[in-house]
Amino acid sequence: MSAPPFDLSGKVAVVTGGGSGIGRAIAEIFAVRGAFVHICDVERDAAEPVAAGIAKSGGKAAAHRCDVSDQADVHRVFATILGAGPLDILVNNAGVSHIGTVEGTSEEDFDRLFRVNVKGVYNCTYSAIGAMKERGSGVILNMASIAATSGVADRFAYSMTKGAVLAMTYSIAKDYARYGIRCVSISPARIHTPFVDGFLKRTYPGKEAEMFAKLSATQPIGRMGNPIEVANLALYLCSDEAAFATGTDYPLDGGFLRLNG
Repeated sequence: MSAPPFDLSGKVAVVTGGGSGIGRAIAEIFAVRGAFVHICDVERDAAEPVAAGIAKSGGKAAAHRCDVSDQADVHRVFATILGAGPLDILVNNAGVSHIGTVEGTSEEDFDRLFRVNVKGVYNCTYSAIGAMKERGSGVILNMASIAATSGVADRFAYSMTKGAVLAMTYSIAKDYARYGIRCVSISPARIHTPFVDGFLKRTYPGKEAEMFAKLSATQPIGRMGNPIEVANLALYLCSDEAAFATGTDYPLDGGFLRLNG
């Protein structure tokens, strides 16, 4: 009897930014499908409840406080993870956002986004790729964005970083295909996460519902996506069923890229 589709039993995964939103949904569905999930987040108080919830449901997970922008910290965490055994899947999901044109982006803002969104992907990939290469297998999934390929107003620095993530995805896939390592990315449009709710509360107090409806309408499908919808695609791309997929970006955007205008 063959295993059910998208089975991750016996696999070990790292999910950065796994304490909330998309990262949390990915960590939880990976665990449901049998993976041991290492949840890395800059906030330990965010990562630990996710790991505890997975364990309570019968899954396997560990929480790690990890600042992906700090190479020494990343090396420390990955040394612990790799010291316990092989790593099959790396999901580079941790990221931060920023609202503003080039004129509204300070050097501090620009550097902060680059450190987390770009250098963070580099740091984690650099720490994992050697072990994957030695073993002759592995999957790296990077979280890009429709902002990488589409002009999104007031997202100058964020778009820059996600464009870099897309380029890194293609480069890694090209360099490491011969070692049995796949690298792909997902480019979501707006996804309803706690970040969105916090942004609306801070930026549009008293008008949260109005602005939520406006942002939802930018997707031709008429709503924002849900984290579990991104997680379902991540599960497929990181499973053996997607063994032929590498060097490709997968938009998940409710029609944003092709149906607007």
